[in-house]
Amino acid sequence: MSANQAKVTRNGQVSLPAAIRHRWNAGSVLIVDRGGYAIVRPIPEDPVGELQGAYASAGPATDAARALEREAVSSREASRER
Repeated sequence: MSANQAKVTRNGQVSLPAAIRHRWNAGSVLIVDRGGYAIVRPIPEDPVGELQGAYASAGPATDAARALEREAVSSREASRER
């Protein structure tokens, strides 16, 4: 991880350093205000295309997912009681 400094113009514009723009292939960015700091994330040109394949599998069956969640909740509650 590296840190870079960027100037904010009088009009509120910020230029991303070329190395960061090229690394992330960033044409546009999302800025998330977290109170004491901001997160700058690149927005892909095709957000839906970026997700293709990431969620290709069907995932767990509903009953299996609910059973796992019930086990997790029971485990957390049991650890609190100790």
